[in-house]
Amino acid sequence: MKSYAKLKSNGSFRRLYHRGKSFVSPVIVTYVRKGKGNGVYLGITATKKLGGAVQRNRAKRVITAAFRECLPCIPKGSELVIVARTRILGVKSTEVAKILKNQLVSAGFWCENESD
Repeated sequence: MKSYAKLKSNGSFRRLYHRGKSFVSPVIVTYVRKGKGNGVYLGITATKKLGGAVQRNRAKRVITAAFRECLPCIPKGSELVIVARTRILGVKSTEVAKILKNQLVSAGFWCENESD
């Protein structure tokens, strides 16, 4: 199984917001960029518009589960930031995974036969 690293610094998020490609759906917004590293990097954002801490943490868990479904087909050296939108509160991770896959395919960051 492929692993990924988390983006934590504000600079990493800002770099993706300004230099990455964005793909919007009613549930999530995905920012994608080809990085210099050899791994896959993920950052998740859930704002207070979603609700309290319970709702924000649930949204982050749903996004993480959807990302893990898609991880084997994401090429190495990819950087992603996924922003949760308010409609994510009523959606399951399998639906988010389908949306994420469609966004990654349109971004050109989807490899069907990617191996470790």
